[in-house]
Amino acid sequence: MENKNNKIVVLYVDDEENNLVSFKATFRLKYKVYTAISGTEAIEIVKKNPIDIIITDQRMPEMTGVEFLEEIIKINPEPMRILLTGYTDMGAVVDAVNKGKIFHYLNKPWSEAELDETIQRAYDLYSERKNMLDTYSKLEISNEQLEFLLRQKLLS
Repeated sequence: MENKNNKIVVLYVDDEENNLVSFKATFRLKYKVYTAISGTEAIEIVKKNPIDIIITDQRMPEMTGVEFLEEIIKINPEPMRILLTGYTDMGAVVDAVNKGKIFHYLNKPWSEAELDETIQRAYDLYSERKNMLDTYSKLEISNEQLEFLLRQKLLS
């Protein structure tokens, strides 16, 4: 699901409004940016829009970043997931990495260069995975066509 302007689509989730504003100000020219102040709001955005990369804070009041990502996987497992966290949440991070819920984690406060590089790396992997799936589904179609032709030949 390529978006028309070919910008990477990033969703940033954080319960601190000023972090959302600063993220959008930093990256809005380079990426198509959605922001959400809670996991619940972010889930609605994911249901309605194609998202490539999701970046979420771990410490949020109603659901943690990891809990939010667990919900997202049920809705759409495709977007790459990045967790932002303070050092105090290392247990949650290790858990999230080990269970494959996240592609990468970064410490808060994030640095623009490091976050940008992580988004790029995540998107490269995301694109590679999508291309492989596309190729695979094309191969599956041609196999079905070959089997059909073979059956036709055997029956005639």
